[in-house]
Amino acid sequence: MIEKLILHNNPIIKEKLINISSKVLNNIRINIDECIDLYEYADLGVLGILANYVRELKNGNYTYYNKNLHLEPTNICIHNCKFCSYSKKIGGDGWEYSIDQMIEMIDKADKSITEVHIVGGVHPYRDIYYYGNMIKQIKTKFPHLHIKAFTAVEIDYMIKKANISITEGALYLKEQGLNSIPGGGAEIFNENLRQEICSSKSTAEQWLAIHEALHLVGIPSNATILYGHIETYKHRAEHMNFLRELQDKTQGFNAFIPLKFKRKNNTMSEIKEVSVIEDLKNYAISRIFLDNFSHIKSYWPMTGKQLAQLSLSFGVDDFDGTINDSTKIYSLAGSEEQNPSMSSDEMRELISSAGRVPIERDSLYNIVNM
Repeated sequence: MIEKLILHNNPIIKEKLINISSKVLNNIRINIDECIDLYEYADLGVLGILANYVRELKNGNYTYYNKNLHLEPTNICIHNCKFCSYSKKIGGDGWEYSIDQMIEMIDKADKSITEVHIVGGVHPYRDIYYYGNMIKQIKTKFPHLHIKAFTAVEIDYMIKKANISITEGALYLKEQGLNSIPGGGAEIFNENLRQEICSSKSTAEQWLAIHEALHLVGIPSNATILYGHIETYKHRAEHMNFLRELQDKTQGFNAFIPLKFKRKNNTMSEIKEVSVIEDLKNYAISRIFLDNFSHIKSYWPMTGKQLAQLSLSFGVDDFDGTINDSTKIYSLAGSEEQNPSMSSDEMRELISSAGRVPIERDSLYNIVNM
C-alpha cells in the first residue's frame, strides 16, 4: 500500500497525500491545489510510484523515440527574452540559412530519418509566405518526411505580419505541407512572469489560441513549460492546467515536454539551476497531472542522456529523437550535451538498460520498429 510509504510528520498533510494518491491510483483527476501539494510535500519515491503507474497504464513498458533532424533557419530574433542564450540581432554574429541551404542539410542527413523539426528565431523580415514556400519546397523534395515546424510564437508573428487571421494562417501552412508544430514558446503562462522574463513575446492567450486553431484544422502539436527560474509551484500547476483544459477541448496535443532553465550566456545567469531531484519531481508531477496527455517527453539534448534515462522511472515514455548534432538552442545555454547527437542503437541501448522496451515511432506515435 502506497500509504505506508507516505511518512510525512504532519498528519493533515499526510492525509492529503494519501487522498491524492488514492485518486491517482483510481484514475480520478487531481486539481490544481492537489498538484501544488504534490510539489510541496510529496517525496520523490512516492511521486515516482504514482507517475510510473500512470505511465504504464497509458504506455506499458514502451519508450518511444524517432529518427529526426533539427534545423534552425535563423537565430536572428526580434525578441529579447532574458532566459535566451540563442538569439541575435541583424548585423551581429547570427545566421540566416536560405531555403536551398536547408534543403542541402536535409539531403546530407541520415536517409532513415522520418521527421524534420524546424524552429528558430523570429526573423523581422521573413513572413508566412517565405516559410510556407520553405515547407512546400522541402515537402516536394522529401515527400516522405513529416515536417514539424515553427513555435506558436513564430507563427504569431508570421500571421500578424501577413495581416491574416489565425485560422487563415493555419490553413495556409497546412496547405503548404506543415504536418505538426512543436511546443516551444510557452515558457510560463503567468502574464506577470512573462512581463518579467519575455515581455515582447506572444501572450499565453495568444500561444493557446494558435495551438487551438491548428488543432481544429487538423495540425497536432506538442506543449512545453520552462521551469526552474523565477516561477513558483503554483505557476507550474496553473500552466499545466491551461494545457489540460485545451487538451480536453481539442485532443490536439501529442506530448508534454518540461524544459529546464539553463543559465549560461543569458541575462538570468545569476539564478541557480534547480537540482536533478527537482527535474525528476517535475517529470513525475506532470505525468500525474496531465491525465489527458498520452506522452511525456524528456528532451535529452537539454537534460543530458543519463538524466533522460533516469526520467523513464518518473513518468517519461518518450526519449525524443536522434537529432544528429543539429540544434544549438540548449548547447549555447550550457546544456550537458554540447554536441547533441545519438545513434538509434545508442538510444535503444539506453532505453533497454533502464528496463524499458524501445519503440521507434513516427511523429504521430505510430510504431515504425519494435
